Amino acid sequence: MSPQLILISFLGYTFLLFAISFITSRKSNNESYFVGNRVSPWYVVAYGMVGASLSGVTFISVPGWVSDTRFSYMMVVIGYLLGYFTIARVLLPLYYKLQLTSIYSYLEGRFGFWSYKTGAFYFLLSRVIGASFRMFLVINVLQIFVFDSYGIPFWGTVVIFMVLINLYTFKGGIKTIVWTDTLQTTFMLASVVITFYFIKGEMSTTIGSLVSNIFEGENSKMIFTDWQDKRFFVKEFFSGAFIAIVMTGLDQDMMQKNLSCRNLKDAQKNIISLSWVLVPVNLLFLSLGAVLVIFANTKGITVQGTSDELFPTIALQYLGPVAGITFIIGLISAAYSSADSALTALTTSFTVDFLGITKPEKYSERQKTKIRYCSHFGIAVFLIMVIVLFKTINNEAVISKLFKIAGYTYGPLLGLFAFGLFSKRKVKDRYVPLVAILSPIACYIISSNSVAWLWGYRFGFELLILNGLLTYLGLILIRNTKK
Repeated sequence: MSPQLILISFLGYTFLLFAISFITSRKSNNESYFVGNRVSPWYVVAYGMVGASLSGVTFISVPGWVSDTRFSYMMVVIGYLLGYFTIARVLLPLYYKLQLTSIYSYLEGRFGFWSYKTGAFYFLLSRVIGASFRMFLVINVLQIFVFDSYGIPFWGTVVIFMVLINLYTFKGGIKTIVWTDTLQTTFMLASVVITFYFIKGEMSTTIGSLVSNIFEGENSKMIFTDWQDKRFFVKEFFSGAFIAIVMTGLDQDMMQKNLSCRNLKDAQKNIISLSWVLVPVNLLFLSLGAVLVIFANTKGITVQGTSDELFPTIALQYLGPVAGITFIIGLISAAYSSADSALTALTTSFTVDFLGITKPEKYSERQKTKIRYCSHFGIAVFLIMVIVLFKTINNEAVISKLFKIAGYTYGPLLGLFAFGLFSKRKVKDRYVPLVAILSPIACYIISSNSVAWLWGYRFGFELLILNGLLTYLGLILIRNTKK
């Protein structure tokens, strides 16, 4: 594919997003930005959240990941079902009962000021890292195949993306994102299906034969029974459950969309529907990964760099312009999906949790809007700096990095919310930040020495569970003994 054709695809898709933004952001106000006026149709939110849940990480990393981990990731996805059920039955009723704008304000009422700020801080840290990694992944591909041809440096490409994302989200916020996510989900899934079709044609085979090759090959192995293996199916399952709880249920980005639904019942239908849809969708992405490996082996294709480059290399260099265009649009969809809702959620958490923008009589509506605009653009600038920084440390598959980091940054959130929900005790609030710092450090020390200390055991995604447990135990130690 020529860089010019890719650029045209990029501009065309961007125009569609701006058209949706123009329609949805009319008569928008601060409530529209934060919670979409609480009128979003649940089925639209659910469908759009498929793309938001997948993002650029799934779009690129999971297909390439198959060559290393086989289909073991499906046990994580099946674990999602338990996690999303917990969100629907435990967390959403709490959030709707309290009519929260930022979910971390729950911690203030339950424990106090320092617990509240600690929870919000860890979300900001987690989301900045996660969103930056996701953005870096997809922008880096576009940089290699498009913007390098025009002599635009990587940092310039990042600035272009963030400026465009700012322009279509700063006014409508979550009200706009609920609808743009549906477009992004559609193009991401269409890209995968079309890639299947073109690989079938290049290999002169049928879909049935292709499916047989996938599930008869060694790459489709899903269940690993060695308890010392980081892919052990039991720990993959429970890791998936807790990943869903923290990266959706305790994440302002994902919950902000759920809180824009009309009522609790609609939000629950949204989250349960999403959990079941993600199973076949992730299986589709893993199947694509297996097909890409088969295709690469058949054609003698060698991919330089990390496994993240498997999908883009084949789509853009071996399958023709139509497949290349659909891949680029899917990639752009993933890039926008990763950044727009993250930017809105970060702005929401920063302005609500740290600036107190929603407190009665603290600011006029005009002042709130000005503060929100300034925060929105300020966070965008910060994200640009973090993404550029990550350019220098891309040395393994991004999805693996993302979950490792989430294990440390989401763990304290898991421990705080679990203690708040399942214990009636108060804590010595001023010591909560110390517990939230020491728990990840202890978690890192244990995981680094687990092979020597735990009879050869290697931690995988369940690192998140360990971190949450350590935080919970730390809160028990600082509990208020006064009744």
